[in-house]
Amino acid sequence: MPDHVATSNRSQADALPVLRQRGQHEVFCGLTGIMWLHRKIQDAFFLVIGSRTCAHLLQSAAGVMIFAEPRFATAILEEGDLAGLADANDEIDRVVARLLARRPEIRTLFLVGSCPSEVIKLDLSRAAERLSKSHGPSVRFVSYSGSGLETTFTQGEDACLASLLRGVAPASPRAPSSLLVVGTLADPVEDGFRRSFDALGIPVQFFPPRRAWELPEVGPQTRYLLAQPFLAETGAALDRLGAQRLPAAFPFGAEGTRSWLAAAASAFEVPRARFEDVVGPAERRAQAALAKIRTALEGKRVFLFPDSQLEIPLARFLHRELGMELLEVGTPYLQREHLAAELAMLPASVVLSEGQDVERQLDRCRAARPDLVVCGLGLANPLEVEGITTKWSIELVFTPVHGFEHAADLANLFSRPLLRRGRLAV
Repeated sequence: MPDHVATSNRSQADALPVLRQRGQHEVFCGLTGIMWLHRKIQDAFFLVIGSRTCAHLLQSAAGVMIFAEPRFATAILEEGDLAGLADANDEIDRVVARLLARRPEIRTLFLVGSCPSEVIKLDLSRAAERLSKSHGPSVRFVSYSGSGLETTFTQGEDACLASLLRGVAPASPRAPSSLLVVGTLADPVEDGFRRSFDALGIPVQFFPPRRAWELPEVGPQTRYLLAQPFLAETGAALDRLGAQRLPAAFPFGAEGTRSWLAAAASAFEVPRARFEDVVGPAERRAQAALAKIRTALEGKRVFLFPDSQLEIPLARFLHRELGMELLEVGTPYLQREHLAAELAMLPASVVLSEGQDVERQLDRCRAARPDLVVCGLGLANPLEVEGITTKWSIELVFTPVHGFEHAADLANLFSRPLLRRGRLAV
């Protein structure tokens, strides 16, 4: 059986000091996750209970064309609702009834909470139960919070998937062992991973499914791999259902993808020769493609602001496979258990920070004068004006970057800003 990569060095992972920051922060709220979730779950509709600000955020984040009819919307609370002069629950019922009359193909409707105080006071879980009784079994209602007070950028997906797990059926005690890959992946990435698992002889399902009604059965025979590092709540929900997490690095770059696939191969007792036959050719192609890009990045110094919770796996990839020097690696929330394999592969000299105090972090960044800064949109333009090259972290979530086939695409997201800066300097 293949060995896991770098999962044994727990002492280094546990020993890495963390600078914990609690101050002003710059990050999108969890509503942003709707932009990739509504593309993935093809029979679902996301109804945000919020303000006009929420509607503007979603529309600008999606870049919706005027001809499109997306599967998300905002039930806007007007002044009377916000002042408590109207019954917000009645308004929700009215909007939902109108929406389902117009879009009868909706099978799952997510009620998504947001920041206004009157929304926070609403019990959307009870609203979902009430609507389920009103509209019968043909539509499933699920609620979760995407409020910026409770969730950051990618935590919206975590809250969504954890809420969806409340509808899964327990697996039969006699059910055979199966693998569940957890985390939203672009369809081509999911298809590629499915082919790999099929070739390894591992029965696999993906969560979230492309159809919300096609939920997996979960129980003690379920082994799961996290495809995204920001799914702490979802992982805890799977643990409560009896599923067993397979510890591994995340599938970013050739090294991370090998570790991730090896964890599944080990759990399902895939022979080493078969594993190498399936994984080896794709891994070598990825390594060859990365070698061509490494010349543009090797020795460059990178500073990662906390934004997406992808920062630690990306830092491991940038350092070990592309030769970049890590100045500071910030993350909104550090889940050490899920990231143990990643932390074990970081250099002992790395500065890790959790949370954010944006002004102090900006001071450290300016003092370090990195070659590249990975940050959110709100910080990128000011830093660019100061002559510091940036990479928008949001692009790393919207772009297919997982697996061997997309390792070079991921590397190019970091090399292009530096190459562009070089051309402009000529």
